[in-house]
Amino acid sequence: MQLCQQRTYSRAAFAPARARAGRVARRCLVVKADAATTTKRPLRVMIAGAPAAGKGTQCEKIVEKFNLVHISVGDLLREQVQQGTPAGKKAKDFMDQGVLVPDEVVVEMVKSRLAGDDVQQRGWLLDGYPRSASQAEAIEAEGIRPDIFLLIDVPAELLVERVVGRRMDPQTGAIYHLKYKPPPAEIMDRLVQRSDDTEEKCKTRLETHFKNVDSVIGYYRDCLCEIEGDHSMEAVASAISAALDQAYAKIGDPLEDFCASNPEQPECLVYDD
Repeated sequence: MQLCQQRTYSRAAFAPARARAGRVARRCLVVKADAATTTKRPLRVMIAGAPAAGKGTQCEKIVEKFNLVHISVGDLLREQVQQGTPAGKKAKDFMDQGVLVPDEVVVEMVKSRLAGDDVQQRGWLLDGYPRSASQAEAIEAEGIRPDIFLLIDVPAELLVERVVGRRMDPQTGAIYHLKYKPPPAEIMDRLVQRSDDTEEKCKTRLETHFKNVDSVIGYYRDCLCEIEGDHSMEAVASAISAALDQAYAKIGDPLEDFCASNPEQPECLVYDD
């Protein structure tokens, strides 16, 4: 079964093809790996998804299977501020003033973390970053580019339902959902709803997310893989796993190496449906 758009060596360009695994659709580029290639470097992955899209759960599964280093820029920012690194000190100055940390400071942190020995050996999973066109442009200028950009796509109405139905147990910190993960009856009365889990605030957050994603994916259209996230956790994980396997297969492929430096050449063009 044809799973994804496919690029071959015998054609200057290719027409888009769409297929589905079960009901989980994926769109990505696949190039057959040369069996004679030398030892490959590890995977470089970016992942994006709206609030309640299930990105956190899927990141855990990716790390478990592929042993990538999970890098959340929010966590990285807090860690470097606590450790007092040069970039962390710069960030703290802005945070103390109550203003956003500039892109160049965050990029400095990301670049430093990606240079770590563990990342060089295992590869990376950059979670939720970049979030804007300016951030994408900034890290692109530093040569930070993924093998695959995963976008977990869930309809807005389902995202709102997922968010509004969430409840937290203040005693244990456990998260439940009134429909998808009902809490035990004996603790129902003590559950609370987070202040930002209202429908109004959720829609505002989603509007911001979709606007930012639209501005970012243009930088990664050649390695974009859209995952339908409105299916079971297992089905989504299976689609992501297959996409990452395919992304790894093309590392070291001569055509991919050529297109990384010559994206405008006919052999490297990607067409939308």
